[in-house]
Amino acid sequence: MGARAQSPASTHRAVRLTFTLADGRPPRSLSGYPGVDSGAGGPLIHAERTLRGAMGGLPAGVDEPPTVVLTHDAGVGAIVEGRAVDSNGNQCPTYTDLRVTPPNMTTTATVAAMIDTCSLQVHPLAHY
Repeated sequence: MGARAQSPASTHRAVRLTFTLADGRPPRSLSGYPGVDSGAGGPLIHAERTLRGAMGGLPAGVDEPPTVVLTHDAGVGAIVEGRAVDSNGNQCPTYTDLRVTPPNMTTTATVAAMIDTCSLQVHPLAHY
């Protein structure tokens, strides 16, 4: 697993989580949402699962998370996003990692990811 920052919008921030197969593992079908919680940098935030948001997610009109096949040649990802300022215009904390659990799994990994946010949304897995 890994994470890459997306281009920021004026008050929104996003990272793309990436999921890859370990060497020697067979292809695997996955569907749904990874579990995502904030890590170091501020108070604990549990990501809300949403189909789409300001920074990404499923296309309009697609209302079911797709089943994606994770192979050695094709990884999959999920967009995690949040707002960089609170409702009063104050800057939100900067987190330096996220706690990520792949869909239908119980093992959580700490993934280095820089995001300044007061809330989190996670969108379904998709091919990127």
